[in-house]
Amino acid sequence: MKNKKTSIGGQALIEGIMMRGPEKTAMAVRNPQGEIVLECEPTAKKPVPGLFKLPLVRGVYNMIVTFKAGYKYLMRSAEISGFETEQEKTDAEKKSEKTLMGVLMVVASVLGVLLALGLFIYLPVKLFEWLRLILPIPDSRVIKSVFEGVIKIMIFVGYMAGMRLMKDIRRTFMYHGAEHKTIFCYEAGKQLTVENVREQRKYHPRCGTSFMILILLVSILLSMLIPSTVFGVEIHGLLRTLIKLLVLPVTVGIGYELIKFAGRHDNLLTRIISYPGILLQHISVMEPTDDMIECAIAAMEKVIPEDREKDNW
Repeated sequence: MKNKKTSIGGQALIEGIMMRGPEKTAMAVRNPQGEIVLECEPTAKKPVPGLFKLPLVRGVYNMIVTFKAGYKYLMRSAEISGFETEQEKTDAEKKSEKTLMGVLMVVASVLGVLLALGLFIYLPVKLFEWLRLILPIPDSRVIKSVFEGVIKIMIFVGYMAGMRLMKDIRRTFMYHGAEHKTIFCYEAGKQLTVENVREQRKYHPRCGTSFMILILLVSILLSMLIPSTVFGVEIHGLLRTLIKLLVLPVTVGIGYELIKFAGRHDNLLTRIISYPGILLQHISVMEPTDDMIECAIAAMEKVIPEDREKDNW
């Protein structure tokens, strides 16, 4: 097979990997006995294919689907990787714990979204306003947008760096490397073996981490379009935060189109687009071990379609 760009993407899980292809989605996770547990199911189809293939719209749709599927497989990988302790519990205890965990995860998700909105949207806006109270900074849309964007990027990079300090998260980042290397090996047309995968690069331009940093960069540019006043009403604080929330789907859509464009081409422009994400992957992607690569290969082999044209990027 010649070199290609595949639409197959993946996600690092707890002691495993999820790969999502155009027809199938598979998860390979090691249980406490060291065995690979492989689960596979059909990839969810778009409810309105024509609509969700439109530029900008497809970006928002894919982000929602990716987060939903990622959460599902992450929770399942936690169950598999801790299978031994689950086996010792009764069915009633398992059901009770599962219900409680579901409630807690919903609450945690809501709080997480609120925290993210506060940190990445409201806090940068307020910090600029507070800074202007003590420093003679002009109320420039450009200065304001760049300041808010830099604060958001600093928070995101700091969060990723902090996560890397945790032992369990470092293992997940190593599985992240196994995912990238396996996809690179497949795109290079090589047989999926541990030896072939091991020699591949670990930083991939179509990584979800790159997507997130692109969204933050695009948000800086779109923020510059928000006026300081409208019909005599000053746009600041909560009102500016609300406008940013309304513009968020457009931000996500543009970020997706940029990463899609960068994934399809290899030139100076696309390398510039990919560069911030590649830099950030030095935090979120680590060199995997051979047993991690075996998991990635097991998941990848399940999702490669028989018609190799179906997964073209």
